[in-house]
Amino acid sequence: MELTSKQRAQLRGLANSIDTILHIGKDGLGDNLIAQADAALEARELVKGKVLENSLLSAREGAEALAKATRAEVVQVIGTKFVLYRPSHNKEKKDKIVLVKPAKRT
Repeated sequence: MELTSKQRAQLRGLANSIDTILHIGKDGLGDNLIAQADAALEARELVKGKVLENSLLSAREGAEALAKATRAEVVQVIGTKFVLYRPSHNKEKKDKIVLVKPAKRT
C-alpha cells in the first residue's frame, strides 16, 4: 500500500499529538523491538519512534528497516524521530484511522 501525499499530510497531523513509544538504540533492530512495534501498530495504527544518538542507524535507515519488518509505511522522518503507519486488522477496533481517498485520475 502506497500512501498519497494527502494521506501522508493527514497522518503527519495526527502524529503531532502522540507520544514517542519506540526507541532504537545501540542494539539496533532486535526481535523485541520489532515485536513491540508490531503490537503497537496493531493497537494504534500510528506510532512515533526515535533513533537514539548511540545507535549505528540513521533515523531514515531505522524507520525503513522497522517498516519493512512490520509491513508498515514510513509516514515521516524528521531529525531523529520517525512516524510509521499500518492499518489495523482488528475489525472490532472502534477508532480506526480513516484515510482520505485518493483522487481518481481521468
